[in-house]
Amino acid sequence: MSENKSKYTAEAIEMLKQLIKIQSFSREEDEVANLMAGYLNSKGLKVDRKGHNVWCWAKEKDKTKPTILLNSHLDTVKPSSKWTYDPFGATLEDDKLTGLGSNDAGGPLVALMATFLCLKDEELDYNLVFAATAEEENSGANGVASILPELGEIELGIVGEPTQMQMAVAEKGLMVLDCEAHGKTGHAARDEGENALYKAMKDIEWFKSYQFNKVSPHLGAVKMTVTQIEAGSQHNVVPDSCRFVVDVRLNENYSNEECHQIIEQHVDCDVKPRSFRLNSSFIPVEHPLVKRGVELGLSYYGSPTTSDQAVMDFTTIKIGCGDSARSHTPDEYIYLSEIEEGVDIYIQLLSGLRI
Repeated sequence: MSENKSKYTAEAIEMLKQLIKIQSFSREEDEVANLMAGYLNSKGLKVDRKGHNVWCWAKEKDKTKPTILLNSHLDTVKPSSKWTYDPFGATLEDDKLTGLGSNDAGGPLVALMATFLCLKDEELDYNLVFAATAEEENSGANGVASILPELGEIELGIVGEPTQMQMAVAEKGLMVLDCEAHGKTGHAARDEGENALYKAMKDIEWFKSYQFNKVSPHLGAVKMTVTQIEAGSQHNVVPDSCRFVVDVRLNENYSNEECHQIIEQHVDCDVKPRSFRLNSSFIPVEHPLVKRGVELGLSYYGSPTTSDQAVMDFTTIKIGCGDSARSHTPDEYIYLSEIEEGVDIYIQLLSGLRI
């Protein structure tokens, strides 16, 4: 396998350079999906596609075996004006490759791709499927969630995001709430009306101070933050409506629906979640993959950032080359040696694994 590993890793790095040079903002991944599909086809693989999502199986699916999904995303955020390099230049300086999406999540994506190719002909105790998917950066409905029904039952998902190849065994969920307190309009000069802003302040104070009972050893407590507020249109009119937005980050002990029910029991305002889709994720530290990672000297932690794990209703782990601190920053980069290390670790985690 070592000869193939060197070959596929070198090809993965070249693939990443090509990916960087193609604009692939969320919902604009068609060209990079074509590139990925063409490369996988050239390896004799049957490639499936839906929208801008591309996937393939190592071998014909064996229904008697569990399935492991290797997944990362093709899309990027838009570059800020602070870049000093060409975001699409794929600038290589010694070991350092600079370009938009190089770290988040091009490096993890191509490392998983190379790993898949190294393992595709091995005798494994599981089915192996690789998926390069769209719309992760905007949590879009036409990303990985749209192809999961096509894949069938999945026992384990390995999600490639920059974690310095350490194991994110839990990930916070996200729920955004649009809240509105209602009052009654009146003239500000007279003692009339019912000020919706004052009613909202009571609920806002609750969001600030409430503590959920269940605290995670990996993710800590549920965190609620009021991030926007709007009320009134004239200085002399008592507002009859006050709208505000709450950002809720959940640990694995609460589903979004359960958290929403608890909130509604405590506040007077209307509380409308924008979505229940982005739930928290968790894999037990006793899981065979995590135990193998520990044996390899990897550490594990809880991740505060949201990824495509949030739309996967099966056991997942987030692990990938690169550093999350570089994501969405000007002059984003990854080291080629990080990609090489990523392929090595992925292969060690998966070779001979039983789940």
